[in-house]
Amino acid sequence: MTRTGRIAYQGEPGANSHAVCAHHYPDLEPVPCASFEDVFAAVDQGSADLAMIPIDNSIAGRVADIHHFLPGSGLHIVAEHFWRIQFVLLGVPGATTAGLRTVHSHVHALGQCRRVIRELGLTPLISGDTAGAAREIAEAGDPTQAAISPRLAAEIYGLEVLREDVEDEDHNTTRFVVLSPDLVEAEAGRGPVVTSFVFNVRNIPAALYKALGGFATNGVNMTKLESYMVDGQFTATQFLAEVDGHPAEPGLARALEELRFFTHEIKVLGVYPADASRR
Repeated sequence: MTRTGRIAYQGEPGANSHAVCAHHYPDLEPVPCASFEDVFAAVDQGSADLAMIPIDNSIAGRVADIHHFLPGSGLHIVAEHFWRIQFVLLGVPGATTAGLRTVHSHVHALGQCRRVIRELGLTPLISGDTAGAAREIAEAGDPTQAAISPRLAAEIYGLEVLREDVEDEDHNTTRFVVLSPDLVEAEAGRGPVVTSFVFNVRNIPAALYKALGGFATNGVNMTKLESYMVDGQFTATQFLAEVDGHPAEPGLARALEELRFFTHEIKVLGVYPADASRR
């Protein structure tokens, strides 16, 4: 496959996804995409080598759309990165906190920064994403408008930082996964590994209970188990699971073998090094 030297992400330049790409893959060109579908398409069609996708947030929970796109995308998880979310309050040059009247940002960011919004008596206005909010107020040039965005957006759009670290919680962290069209598995025995997979249990009594029993009896730690409907059918539930370990290790190999007795489909999404932040 021809390499492009590019990594795709969802959002506008200056978004957290952009910052993660720049930090962990400085040699790749970050490519902004309007939607998650566009990110997957960029990698699938060869216009980018990798995709950086948020999958969980410590406050907001899972990024729901990803669970529907990922299993059928044909892409594989090859890495994970935990990113501490830090927002700043931005204004146009010359703006002051006393003169602000409105604040723009993504709906989740507004919800995660309620304290400063209440303290300054600002009217929150929803934007498509955090970096897009910064672009909007830069274009408006209005000193009464502010944006809650990552610091990178201030550099890109020529804005001033009016207040640092405006998020309510200091544990606000997003977990990102890196997707590749190539299946690249981490080596067994070279450090902590995460295995992600999806499965559908047979529609019989206690199927899920029996399917998961093999992980307990074989000493495998399951760190994630989430369910969601498939094609709108209440009886067709798919599960996304993540476990510590490599499929080549005896315990996980036995657990996956037992899982197959009670499922009609298992798809491994990735076997990749565990980020150091997990510890």
